[in-house]
Amino acid sequence: MTEEFDVSQVAGNAPEEIKRSLGNAKAYFASFRKPGQRQLNMFGKAIQERLKVTELSIVKKAEEPNKVEGRAVLELDVAEDMVNGGGNMHGGCSAFLIDMASSFALTLMNISETGKVLPSVSQALNIVYHSPAAIGDKLRLVNTTMTVGKRIESVRTEIWNDTHHRLVASGIHIKMMPSPPKAAL
Repeated sequence: MTEEFDVSQVAGNAPEEIKRSLGNAKAYFASFRKPGQRQLNMFGKAIQERLKVTELSIVKKAEEPNKVEGRAVLELDVAEDMVNGGGNMHGGCSAFLIDMASSFALTLMNISETGKVLPSVSQALNIVYHSPAAIGDKLRLVNTTMTVGKRIESVRTEIWNDTHHRLVASGIHIKMMPSPPKAAL
């Protein structure tokens, strides 16, 4: 029997059922496997499984008080499997983290608005690199939805180095609903 996730580990005002669905990052990512599909040793799996969700909130947009935005905060320590030859977090790892972590804020909004997890795929990822993060540094990934539409959704992610109190990278991730597969001829 699987032990139920302790939602008290996750701050924020999201309902408990959403925290239960999204609070355990490893279980969240595993939920996308098709029934009977074997677990793959996929790209970044070990990094993804170390992500810890610390906050899930739905808040009023500062710029448009009639709208709300999803906020998901995750934490992770920089480890050797995340760095380049210079010992700092690789830019590709930053992109991977933005890709993975931003999905939590989008899924939070999807569940909140529709009651469902709506699958989406990356359309564009724009990243600015600000400062390095070394092995052992503690990272905080702050993800805030910008738009959540019927076909396109976007989220802003900031990767903060909590050890040195500086911004490591920031990115805008645009995702879209996948097109249905074409019928076989």
